Amino acid sequence: MNDPTPTPAAPTADAHQGLHSEQGALRGEHPGRAAQPVIKVVDLAWLEFTKPDLDRAETFAHDFGFTTAARTGDTLFLRGALAGPHCLVIRRGPASRFIGPAFQAADAADLERLARTTGHRVRTLTEYGGGRAVDLLAPSGIPVRVVHGVAEQPARPLRQPLVLNTGTTTAAARINATQRPPREPAQVQRLGHVVLSTRVFRRALDWYLQHLGLIVSDFLYLDGQRDRGPTMAFIRCDRGGEPADHHTLAMHLGPATGYVHSAYQVADLDALAAGGEYLRERGYHHSWGVGRHIQGSQIFDYWRDPDRFMLEHYADGDVFDNTLEPGWAAMSASGLAQWGPPATRDFLGTTPSPGAFLQAISALREDNEIDRARLLGLMKALSK
Repeated sequence: MNDPTPTPAAPTADAHQGLHSEQGALRGEHPGRAAQPVIKVVDLAWLEFTKPDLDRAETFAHDFGFTTAARTGDTLFLRGALAGPHCLVIRRGPASRFIGPAFQAADAADLERLARTTGHRVRTLTEYGGGRAVDLLAPSGIPVRVVHGVAEQPARPLRQPLVLNTGTTTAAARINATQRPPREPAQVQRLGHVVLSTRVFRRALDWYLQHLGLIVSDFLYLDGQRDRGPTMAFIRCDRGGEPADHHTLAMHLGPATGYVHSAYQVADLDALAAGGEYLRERGYHHSWGVGRHIQGSQIFDYWRDPDRFMLEHYADGDVFDNTLEPGWAAMSASGLAQWGPPATRDFLGTTPSPGAFLQAISALREDNEIDRARLLGLMKALSK
């Protein structure tokens, strides 16, 4: 007698062995990690800027969702709600400028090892938070500080994620109660990541992987130029079996060098959206969102501060341990989000300007990784 139960179909072969991307590396492509890194940093500690108006910077910071950890006559220290060190340092200066990132070393011995290997010294930090640091310079020309022993502040009361009903009456979690999230600053919990642009992408990438032990979660390449290597990397901390954010640092090849945006975790979509309405009502410039990214999966919303620096609220990002290999995908503007409005010119940095034109001309004349094919490929990717 024939068995009426259908035979299950054989599983379809996965080009990336069931990992997080549609495709993995081809033979001989960048492995996404250094074989023997000098140290392995455990997180991004803070970002440092200069701004001429600290009062204006502090007002925006509070509207965005930070709290002030400390303020001296010429320096502002901002923090999130989770326990940890401050996450932004803003110094009074003649112009608004990004200085660089600081990363957290796992222990004091790592600072000594890093200093010994690079020919630098470990120095004591004498301002708010204290600790010790090694100051380096990445191939892009951006100062990079690695710190340990910085004082951690206790957690502040957290805005908890809202309780959600998921569509079935039997599974309702909220009964006889409404949802009325207030329009208020989206409480920043912590610094998540920073995105940088560089003309020497491969050199900078290898430097971060070798010196700080970071590992790549996803590579992007230009359509038709994969054989020339990736032009963007989403890079996470290697904490072994402990999951880390999909990216703590992201870098892409471009004619400009320096800061692109930084991202700060909030509780959930409601905190992000209500916080966005709060910012909109106060006249701040909205750059792009709300949507959900592909690489990293974060729900996102992007804003400009009064000095035109871009900051992101995000929630629900991916976390990976160190067993996951890099994914590979073609770079495109439409490939930046699973859903949401199309990426804006403001976000992509494609609004024509004399400054952008001069940067492109300068990049083509210098000894770097920008050539005509790369530049045209980037322009094409950002228009797709």
